[in-house]
Amino acid sequence: MTTFVALLRGINVGGHNRIAMADLRDVVADLGHRDVATYVGSGNVVLTSDRTDGEQLGSELADAVRERLGVAPAVLVRPAAELEEVVAANPYPGEPDPKKVHAVFLPAPPDDDARRALATALARAADRGSRDEAQVVGRVLYLHTPDGFGRSVLADLLARGAGSSGTARNWATVTKLLEMCRTLGG
Repeated sequence: MTTFVALLRGINVGGHNRIAMADLRDVVADLGHRDVATYVGSGNVVLTSDRTDGEQLGSELADAVRERLGVAPAVLVRPAAELEEVVAANPYPGEPDPKKVHAVFLPAPPDDDARRALATALARAADRGSRDEAQVVGRVLYLHTPDGFGRSVLADLLARGAGSSGTARNWATVTKLLEMCRTLGG
């Protein structure tokens, strides 16, 4: 059995793509996965499965959500072991407010074009007086927004560019999901 985290992009944001977490849990359980739990209403699912291929699991989950719930989110699935690595690699461990650090989970490591776009976004944000920082480690873009995510120039620029293919979670959510995985023995 492998413990996974499934991250659905754009669920229950701004009144769009509304789905009840109970319905999402049912869809995941009906696919044969066990120990299904959700965290907050934004599409975070922890589960155990006999499956080992997170990418295939994500594709099947996306298809099932679309068919059963009428919403077509991107779904990124990561094994608990990878989530452990994400937490260990946090380049901003000194930030005391977990809502000022975000992990943007990407489908793949950024290519050279995406890295250049990130560098451009960082420079543009700095030119506007932003104190925001970002760093890529593997398939995760870490975003530090010391003045708050809602006011982040960099987060806004990334939403339209280098980080747009991913799904972001604040650090409080990331660490809670890891805690849930550990509870399942992941």
